[in-house]
Amino acid sequence: LVSSLYFLISGEIFKLSLALSLPGFNLVFNIDRLSAFFILLAALISLLASIYAFDYLKHYEGKYNLGWLGFFYNIFIFSLFLVPAADNILFFLVVWELMSIASYFLVIFEKDKPENIKAGFIYFLMTHVGTAFILIAFLLLNKYTGLSDFSAISAVAGQIPASILVLIFITSLLGFGMKAGIIPLHIWLPEAHPAAPSHVSAIMSGVMIKMGIYMLFRLFVDVLPNLPLWMGVVVLILGAASALLGVLNALAEHDIKRLLAYHSIENIGIILLGLGSGLIFITLGLKGLAAVALVASLFHVINHGIFKALLFLGAGSVINATHTRNMEEYGGLIKRMPQTALYFLIGSLAISALPPFNGFFSEWLCFQSLFAGINLGGSLSLLFLISAGFLVLTSALAAACFVKAFGISFLARPRSEEAEHAKEVGSSMLFGMGFLAGLTLIFGIFSGTISNLLLKTTIGLKNLSGASIDSIFNFNNLRVASDWSVVSAPVIFGGLLLALLITIGAVYLISRKNKVQSGRTWDCGNDLKPRMEITATGFSRSIVTIFQGVLKPTRQTTVEYHDDEMRYFPKRQSVDLGRHDSYQQHFYAPLKKISYWLSEVTKKIQNGNVNAYILYVFLTLIVLLLITLR
Repeated sequence: LVSSLYFLISGEIFKLSLALSLPGFNLVFNIDRLSAFFILLAALISLLASIYAFDYLKHYEGKYNLGWLGFFYNIFIFSLFLVPAADNILFFLVVWELMSIASYFLVIFEKDKPENIKAGFIYFLMTHVGTAFILIAFLLLNKYTGLSDFSAISAVAGQIPASILVLIFITSLLGFGMKAGIIPLHIWLPEAHPAAPSHVSAIMSGVMIKMGIYMLFRLFVDVLPNLPLWMGVVVLILGAASALLGVLNALAEHDIKRLLAYHSIENIGIILLGLGSGLIFITLGLKGLAAVALVASLFHVINHGIFKALLFLGAGSVINATHTRNMEEYGGLIKRMPQTALYFLIGSLAISALPPFNGFFSEWLCFQSLFAGINLGGSLSLLFLISAGFLVLTSALAAACFVKAFGISFLARPRSEEAEHAKEVGSSMLFGMGFLAGLTLIFGIFSGTISNLLLKTTIGLKNLSGASIDSIFNFNNLRVASDWSVVSAPVIFGGLLLALLITIGAVYLISRKNKVQSGRTWDCGNDLKPRMEITATGFSRSIVTIFQGVLKPTRQTTVEYHDDEMRYFPKRQSVDLGRHDSYQQHFYAPLKKISYWLSEVTKKIQNGNVNAYILYVFLTLIVLLLITLR
């Protein structure tokens, strides 16, 4: 944490190369401001998640081997530091695989649950398909530059043919987009994140998926030459789609960790909106606008890491107390877990982009970038206008979703025995959540200072070289905001404290003058029961119905009768509301069928006849000889 802060603030570059006997494989480290920024994110979230884990892991004692958890957990954190630091292609692939394997074993840690094993399998499969695409991109980079280090490739990347650049862009976007959870490459994310222990989920969502974003930044803005316009447009469209579809899927969820996982997809979409805008502006030569857009993207990277880690840790505390992830079985937890409720509320306000919390300021910068793009004219104006509309709708739906998440979980009355008897969590869990809650406010108040630091990070990247700070679009306002936030911080805090004291004093005086008496809520003589409360399903059903073309809701009614003779008098009737997984049905199911068909065809070749195998070898040799002669 300390060293990454040093390199981020000072701008110094750390380089270290350790030669190995393997050809092309050297331990090459290169830490610039961009690398230091992502290492800082990993260190910050890992530190607080680890403190949280002291009390959280107690409920695993006696059930699972915590030694194995600690083993893979530390390897996982170690790999998160190495990924942004690795400069050699093969070295990067090794630490990338280390990160994937370690996180896989953390996902299946509770191995007695079949759903966790299934989630782990999907994650394992998807992450290695992604790695295959990454490998193709790196092989192409190596072939057409003859180099193995990213910093060296960057200097000669202009010689890569245009057609090969397209292949590198597509394979990189697929490979790293799969890790980031871009729709429709996201199907592993809502399965794996809920399965892992909650402090691991916080790191996976807050940090690991951002490593895919880091490499998109590194390749598209720092290693490769200026990309064609259509590539930035593709990134922008994927960002808008991921943001809106992510929040819509979150609204339909009642599993608290799956809901948060879908919100990770939404926020990755917001980050891509900034990145896509930046790539378009770079292509058009508008480096000032590009710098602001990329600052918005990076600012949201760390903001999302903070408030999403806070929300996952809050969810873990609730699950630890109630032993279920189903929000329909919560309720009334604000009286039993007041500190957890406060921290979850702060996280909900931050992710809903409400000031003065950090989520507001990075989304505001993203809006500024999109509004600037509307002034470009032509079809690009329409594209930026639609993207801005998607972001507006996403922000509103996110706020609605967390009204549901907080209200259903913490307010009203308990809807289960577990919620009725829930107790506040231990001090280490509260410290981890409390520190992150404080950071959401600090990063909001000092947003100008952080934006200035991130601006220095972006203009240090190759494709933004030549962009001076004074030439940045509207940067003077940003710099004034920075100076104001530093100089006037005591004034801000003093004003907030004064407003709080005035409010408390007014409430005290009013309550003293008018004696307030508490009594049972009157309900026409009936006792209030949990079944009278609005449910998570009821809260979101109208929105799900509005977007039924996307979410594909289902309804199944089951009626149970007393017997055949009394079939007109139902004993019990139940309604099961669900939804179809469109991605599985229309995208992955056809791929599954094709893979099965290819397997059947391939199986005929493997017929057990040695003569046939010799023939295959002979034909292969003939083909290779012909290629060599040519």
